[in-house]
Amino acid sequence: MKTCDLIKTGITALFLATSVQFSAAAQDAIPDVDTVCPNPTQAKGFKTCADIAKAEAEGELVFYATDIESGTVKVLQDFEKLYPKIKTSYVRLQAGALYARLLAERQGQSYLADIFQIGDVGLVMDFQKRGGYARYVSPEMTAYKAEYKSNPEGYWTWAVLMPAGLAYNPKITPDDEAPKDWNDLLDPKWKGAVSMKSANSGMQHVTWYQIREHVAPDYWEKFAELEPRAFDSMVQQFDRLVNGEDKVAMTAQYAAYLEYRAKGAPIAFVAPSSGLPSGPEVVGIVKEAPHANAARLFLDWYLSTEGQKASVAHWYFHSPREDVAPPEGALPLSKMKLLFPADWLAYAATRPDFLRQMRSMSGLQ
Repeated sequence: MKTCDLIKTGITALFLATSVQFSAAAQDAIPDVDTVCPNPTQAKGFKTCADIAKAEAEGELVFYATDIESGTVKVLQDFEKLYPKIKTSYVRLQAGALYARLLAERQGQSYLADIFQIGDVGLVMDFQKRGGYARYVSPEMTAYKAEYKSNPEGYWTWAVLMPAGLAYNPKITPDDEAPKDWNDLLDPKWKGAVSMKSANSGMQHVTWYQIREHVAPDYWEKFAELEPRAFDSMVQQFDRLVNGEDKVAMTAQYAAYLEYRAKGAPIAFVAPSSGLPSGPEVVGIVKEAPHANAARLFLDWYLSTEGQKASVAHWYFHSPREDVAPPEGALPLSKMKLLFPADWLAYAATRPDFLRQMRSMSGLQ
């Protein structure tokens, strides 16, 4: 079966509520851990309950994520510098496509991923419901708020916080003409000149949900009249702004703005006064992970101050840890009006409606 067919199969199984049964014959490499080990090892700048010798003997770590590849490579390299015997690799796709791939692999009893990081809480909750996560209570999880962790603790944890607003190129769109709030973007003058994330994006789902809640329930019907273009990657969105192909980027992630600004690109960011839709990227160990000891070691490092500093430095994301500073030159989250879904279960239940509406818009396939 072709990769595209596998993805379609996974999406159909997920969004039409078709049950996917994981094989009982597939076993964890090591059993789940329900509590923090009483005496974690002090590793290289972090605490761990992983068996480091076994992790190094496994020699590999496979990271499934939705993040920009350049940053992912650097984050994994920082881990490899500490543990050179563990070679890392990654698979990067947008949230919906990545999750569909993971489901399709598991349905075929192919267990390839060790760590799964995704920016859509609805898919995270679905994966937990399906028994897809291995439970491991990292000793570093004590630094994270209860609402940033699974219940019960140990299946997944928020590893990244992502606000999104509007962005534009001030060389193309003068500051005094740029939209200042979400409703300003509905002006017909932006028709054919606006980009956004695709229906595969978890951040787009959060934005769709929050704008309906906080701006107007019929906002997206009006927005569709602008004939927006949709892209899987925020890199595509920002490159098009730099090149003058679009005038405004909607669902513009603050992290991408910071990265492009650091490179000297002509990009301006707007934090709408009504608020910035925000969501986490959630990380967890995959059940039946082929390198389960390495996965535990990586998770402990990644959730530590050192791992979170690597995330901030290479992806320009904000950390959920209060003892980790924001990216250089960035506003702290406390200075932003963040719009998180108040009820993640209600949010997750809207995914079929979100997909139907997004894909009905011209260019959003």
